[in-house]
Amino acid sequence: MSRAAALILVVPILALALCLSVDAAYAGLLVTTGEITPTTAVVWARGDAVESLAIEATAPDGQAVKGTLHVTPERDLTGTVTLTGLRPATRYTYEIRSSTESVTGAFVTAPPADSAAPVKLIWSGDLGGGGFCRRADGGYPIFRTMAAAQPDFFLFVGDTIYGDVPCDRPGVVPGSAYVARTLSEFHRKHRYNREDAAVQAFFRSTSVYAVWDDHEVLNDFSGPAEPLMPIGRRAFPDYWPIVPPVEERERLYRRVRWGALLEVFVLDTRQYRSPNVARDGPGKTMLGATQRRWLIDGVTSSRALWKVVVTSVPLSVPTGSRERHDSWSNANVWGTPEENGTGFAVERDAILRAFRERGVRDLIFLAADVHHAELIRHHPTPSFSFHEFIAGPLSATFGKPRPLDQALNPRSLFAHAGTNNFGEIEIAPARLTVRLIAEGGTVLFTHTIGPE
Repeated sequence: MSRAAALILVVPILALALCLSVDAAYAGLLVTTGEITPTTAVVWARGDAVESLAIEATAPDGQAVKGTLHVTPERDLTGTVTLTGLRPATRYTYEIRSSTESVTGAFVTAPPADSAAPVKLIWSGDLGGGGFCRRADGGYPIFRTMAAAQPDFFLFVGDTIYGDVPCDRPGVVPGSAYVARTLSEFHRKHRYNREDAAVQAFFRSTSVYAVWDDHEVLNDFSGPAEPLMPIGRRAFPDYWPIVPPVEERERLYRRVRWGALLEVFVLDTRQYRSPNVARDGPGKTMLGATQRRWLIDGVTSSRALWKVVVTSVPLSVPTGSRERHDSWSNANVWGTPEENGTGFAVERDAILRAFRERGVRDLIFLAADVHHAELIRHHPTPSFSFHEFIAGPLSATFGKPRPLDQALNPRSLFAHAGTNNFGEIEIAPARLTVRLIAEGGTVLFTHTIGPE
């Protein structure tokens, strides 16, 4: 199906969704779709009671795929179902029915691996930080702007909630003024964000690949050393359309192929990491040995034109403190790398070296976390370069650009702070165009690159 035809089909649904009031919670079934492939889609829902929900997805020519979604009290009345037998590159409308109501939405399936169909994605992170959660006079308005962009899918790059921050500022919707410590409290944090009407309208019209970062548990937490990590890890897939492998139920990293032009590798930078306070060296890891091999082998063997790696923490922006770095970088506040620092630069550089030695080209890292937007080109060696694109926050305190890690020989193409924002990438066979877009829809910067 052509993009033009797809847009014609989605406009009525999108218009209906955007008419929902954004100054109140959406009352009723909560729905989100994600983990889209050419022939499958995962549908997530939260109901009001323990029951089975009927779902039917319909293609433009009338082909229908049906499923049943069971919501359970163990998952806070949420559940998922994987729809199979879908057609590639097709926009499906769907209806989910409970015993008392029904809701509708839409998603588009990925093109087959040999199709050079254009793709549009958006990405951002950091929702509700610093008490900047749902406003009583408008909720999370950036989701209305993102819906208007009509992307094929959304990459939610971490901090989908702030479980460790009470939301108690004046003028916000009540219900999240606490620090989460129990499974029920983490569930309530997720539900608080998802119940926003603008968020719910967006997720009915746009599928998502979500990954966690620290605030789904605790600021700058380090893997299994954090006692709350298993609770936050359990709550996260309860509230997102994620179906981990049967043999590894706690796995959150995964990859998705979107036609011939794009393959996305979504990292989990949290549950396997060494303590942040440990000195950097060959034994320190952010990914763990298994995920690191998966990433190197997957990217270097990918036949897609563009390889996009989603990392919730940036490669080149130092975060945390000298005693406890939280991003990949070992650099100090002036961007100067420090030997025996507390970052994860040894592992980062080993991964990049493997990519360079195996001839990887057309590589992009997408990040959030630092609450400002920036486009960066890295040129660590004369024969190897790649880009790092950072967006966010969706709604949180604002960060500011800072000196970049000079070990990567970076060049900042554009940096902007002081506004909620998201990034948009459009890929065609001959070019990739990236835009940084403010909450109100203003395009802050546009940059186009061609494949090497």
